[in-house]
Amino acid sequence: MNIAAVLFDLGDVIMREETEVKDVEGNTQRAELVDGMGDVVRAFKARGYPLGLVADTRAKTARNVLHQHDLYDLFNALAISEEVGCEKPDPRIFRAALDALRLAPSDYPRVLMIGNNVMRDVRGANQMGLISIWFHWNDRYLPDPDFVDAPAYEARNAVELVGLIARIEGT
Repeated sequence: MNIAAVLFDLGDVIMREETEVKDVEGNTQRAELVDGMGDVVRAFKARGYPLGLVADTRAKTARNVLHQHDLYDLFNALAISEEVGCEKPDPRIFRAALDALRLAPSDYPRVLMIGNNVMRDVRGANQMGLISIWFHWNDRYLPDPDFVDAPAYEARNAVELVGLIARIEGT
């Protein structure tokens, strides 16, 4: 498959939420990365994938953390809930990233969405016709047992994620 783009969530996908250092307004000033995820973002960019961030967060939080780890310039699009005016799984936040990447609805089945929250990331991706990947490296956001949206794929760490993308791409 020719992957059209890769979308990432931020919290507990790229950055480790428990390491966030916030200012008095609640903006994250810095945070550590999930093991290996900085390398994953760089590798996906080097492979030529357009990258987007779809995150339920504050704009300063996303920018601060991405700049801290020299990842900001690797992203072609940022769809941040504070700026878009809605949160996942609302299709508008996904559409903001997809539109910024200039992707047509016919491209959506070739777009990957990597997120840690089944009820927000996976559900939103599935509703948009994207390929949902549950990045389940911790148990912070486990789905309700009665929840019906299932991810297309699951990865538990950065190494599994890289291997999964290679399998999806067929390389």
